[in-house]
Amino acid sequence: MQDSYCIYNGHLISLYEPAISFSNRAFRYGDSLFESIRFTNGKIMFLADHVKRIKLSMTTLRMNVPAEFTSANIEQLILHLVEQNDIKKEARIRLTVFRNEGGFYTPDTNDISFLIESESIETPGYILISKLERPCVCNGRYYKTSLRLDDCLLVNDNGNIIETINSNIFVVKNGTLYTSPITDGCIDGVMRKQILDIATQHKLLAFEQPLTVHTLTNGDEVFLTNAIKGIQWVGQFKNKFYTNQKAVFFTEKLNELAQ
Repeated sequence: MQDSYCIYNGHLISLYEPAISFSNRAFRYGDSLFESIRFTNGKIMFLADHVKRIKLSMTTLRMNVPAEFTSANIEQLILHLVEQNDIKKEARIRLTVFRNEGGFYTPDTNDISFLIESESIETPGYILISKLERPCVCNGRYYKTSLRLDDCLLVNDNGNIIETINSNIFVVKNGTLYTSPITDGCIDGVMRKQILDIATQHKLLAFEQPLTVHTLTNGDEVFLTNAIKGIQWVGQFKNKFYTNQKAVFFTEKLNELAQ
């Protein structure tokens, strides 16, 4: 069996080497965070935004951010890893940061360790996915797997739709984009940021405002975004069917950025 590798605290090790113990705080207390990063066409996509986001989260959790934890250093580590794993063009990269072991619910230290993993992806570039035809509003009683749904639309305490299980959500009405504001509780996704930036560059109106079921059923188009898949077009919600013109447009622009 051909060996596979990961990066642990800056060092290349075998993926099968026991480097993390059962007392690891990520395992015991969920004291960790991670970023999923797309590597496409030999290029690491939006790395600066990913590093900025994870460093902000580390600061929020009072984790010490090492001086060498920079975009430039992480870029070199990722490129070294994909080369060693013989990945030519497409991969999912996972950057995990966890507090070093020690203590119980209260940690003994705020120092961190980090792990970088890579996994090959077969599809080249960003491909508009059109399989989400049965999303359901999730209020705690319904679950994607048990009901065989394509995805779940998550709501906050005010009943506003904020995101899906792993993606931000956009609604298009009369050519204008609408997405949930961060204050409603959605993830400040890196791909969400790219879509808003592209919209600004091309003079498309985009607003961050609360989304409701009525917003979705009244929209012309609905699409989901995340860093790995890019854009997923929602074909249908309840009895409403959607077009995909803006989803096609943004997918094209993402692929231009990947060149």
